[in-house]
Amino acid sequence: MERPERAAAAMGAQPRANGCSGAAHGALRNGYVRGLSATDTQINHIVHNGGLYKRPFNEAFEETPMLVAVLTYVGYGVLTLFGYLRDFMRQWKIEKCQNAIEREEQKDFVPLYQDFENFYTRNLYMRIRDNWNRPICSVPGAKVDMMERVSHDYNWTFTYTGRVIKGVINMGSYNYLGFAQNNGTCQQAAAKVLSQYGAGVCSSRQEMGNLDKHEELEKLVARFLGVESAMAYGMGFATNSMNIPALVGKGCLILSDELNHASLVLGARLSGAAIRIFKHNNMQSLEKLLKDAIVHGQPRTRRPWKKILILVEGIYSMEGSIVRLPEVIALKKKYKSYLYLDEAHSIGALGPTGRGVVEYFGMNPDDVDVLMGTFTKSFGAAGGYIAGKKELIDYLRTHSHSAVYATSLSPPVVEQIITSMKCIMGEDGTTFGRECVQQLAENTRYFRRRLKEMGFIIYGNEDSPVVPLMLYMPAKIGAFGREMLKRNIGVVVVGFPATPIIESRARFCLSAAHTKEMLDTALKEINEVGDLLQLKYSRHRLVPLLDRPFDETTYEETED
Repeated sequence: MERPERAAAAMGAQPRANGCSGAAHGALRNGYVRGLSATDTQINHIVHNGGLYKRPFNEAFEETPMLVAVLTYVGYGVLTLFGYLRDFMRQWKIEKCQNAIEREEQKDFVPLYQDFENFYTRNLYMRIRDNWNRPICSVPGAKVDMMERVSHDYNWTFTYTGRVIKGVINMGSYNYLGFAQNNGTCQQAAAKVLSQYGAGVCSSRQEMGNLDKHEELEKLVARFLGVESAMAYGMGFATNSMNIPALVGKGCLILSDELNHASLVLGARLSGAAIRIFKHNNMQSLEKLLKDAIVHGQPRTRRPWKKILILVEGIYSMEGSIVRLPEVIALKKKYKSYLYLDEAHSIGALGPTGRGVVEYFGMNPDDVDVLMGTFTKSFGAAGGYIAGKKELIDYLRTHSHSAVYATSLSPPVVEQIITSMKCIMGEDGTTFGRECVQQLAENTRYFRRRLKEMGFIIYGNEDSPVVPLMLYMPAKIGAFGREMLKRNIGVVVVGFPATPIIESRARFCLSAAHTKEMLDTALKEINEVGDLLQLKYSRHRLVPLLDRPFDETTYEETED
């Protein structure tokens, strides 16, 4: 049977969001592809015609305006100067010191935590600390209930008022397909298993913690991904950090994207392998490292590397970008290296049937040596998995620290994963799962398009449900989060060290559970706060044309 995107191309229409076929959105005027410079558009067009990509690949990373960058640096400079002034005042007891300090008898020791990060925490982070760790007291669905708290000492401590803020629109949770819920099929199945198996296993898989439910889950994951075998783990972060050291070690080389998640970075460091970093999603940079690795071999000895492992993510959780998987696989085959793909954010959220970035690009799962993903996002549960060849999984069962020493997944959590995955696959006898995947794709395109029309700088791929909105200046991080909460919108704001110091942002995560009314409400408030805080930095604003035919939308580029 012909693939949907190919069929759409044959009919002269473009594929819809998330690789789902449908009517085109109309040709774009002036040759302008949404969110891309002319150079990027040309490159993507050439790659598409070259046969590597079966569908358009459009990503936007608009350059930071020079004035905004300068003002951001000035803002951090002023905050740093005031930080040193306040530290001086604390030292002389002029201002009360509330942060942790070394005891008098430890003064001759090397300081344990008195470094720049501690300086940043007490003088910069503390000013906006109220934007993080906000406790919610409901299911993290499309709307949440949040406990109100206040601080009377400039965010050093918080006091709960006893009031609950009801019905906050949740734009921050990774609940991509809406399975985080306390009613419905998943909840009923999990409750039934809870009454039968209990809440915990109290043992590792190799001892007394291997349940029939674990075996069922692993067979289902392998079938869902189209690979030979899979293994489930109790923690998504540990799935990366504890398995990479089992796969590579001394004498091996890891080539890691510069924006990889902390779990991948930690796993690479723990492995003892040599690490080289390539520029984000830059295939020229990756190929240069591969060539150098093969030509020069290991330092000093010049022996060939035992293994070369490429580490990439499906969707990058801070940038909203999608890995250029067809090109990565082509390079992997060309230079006889191995590929480790982290699909934590992309599994369930990409592809016509939610099978991740591999399906999104129409690739063969066998071309990816190690498929990793988590159950914490699209499946509304916890834990992670590694999938691939049977030999790989059998090896990890005996050599992975996470498999040998960690406690097994909780039975109700396992049942939540099984039920939601079967729903996505359509094995529950309904089309609800497929509809959720489709709804997420439509929500993603709609939300991204509207934000660009408003004039915000938005990062990432047009099909990515992770939507970073650039804030830049340090004072606007806290202001944006507070103003949105005042309007009953819960958002995640992100700054240094999670991002580069001048690239602070708000990160929206879309969900299939979001209705159009919720998104319109959120967009209205974002637009209002954007005007209030002057966040509309984009110089490539997209304006709907008045002569658009029917319900299709075309755009032209404008310069402010």
